[in-house]
Amino acid sequence: MADLAALEDPKMRAVNERHGDDHGVNLTKLRAVAKRLGTQPDLADRLWATGDTPARLVAILICRPKAYRASELDAMLRDTRVPKVHDWLVNYVVKKSPHAEELRSLWFDDPDAVVASAGWALTTARVAKSPEGLDLPGLLDLIETHMKDAPDRLQWAMNECLANIGIHHPELRARAVSIGERLEVLKDYPTPPNCTSPYAPIWITEIVRRRAAGQPGS
Repeated sequence: MADLAALEDPKMRAVNERHGDDHGVNLTKLRAVAKRLGTQPDLADRLWATGDTPARLVAILICRPKAYRASELDAMLRDTRVPKVHDWLVNYVVKKSPHAEELRSLWFDDPDAVVASAGWALTTARVAKSPEGLDLPGLLDLIETHMKDAPDRLQWAMNECLANIGIHHPELRARAVSIGERLEVLKDYPTPPNCTSPYAPIWITEIVRRRAAGQPGS
């Protein structure tokens, strides 16, 4: 905790707080702390229990994802409000858990939009890698009906799912692009140079183009 406190940068905190992240620790330096510690499940539990954002990020990096019970991961997610912690928990822990599918089903329709966004993130992973058993047209129906007015983090997760359906499933690509064009979600999102816009029609078109050209980043 002292090491993490020493890494706090007020300027970085100001930037992070604009995105809802309550810390000012450079993530490269934070990862170096975690690398030095190595896998330590007991320490990860103690760090998580502090509720401190940098400590929880380190906990995620040094835990053993497959050791958690589904009920533990559910409790951890529901206790997570900070976007970066939420994102890392889903991507670095839950997706590696044998309970990922169980939790995807549990969270997908949760009335808490932040929890539901995790269910959509896990669904997107399946859309891209193991779509068997998913009702992809049904997902597009839900996106078409609810994405426009969804809270920010749920909207972002639904938009990512929309883009991935369009990217990975050519038979649904035209419909995915059409939904994106009609809803215009994230159309005006500020995108840095050399980055792909999160606006689904542009995102889909660009990644499909890169794949066809055999370019990296596809």
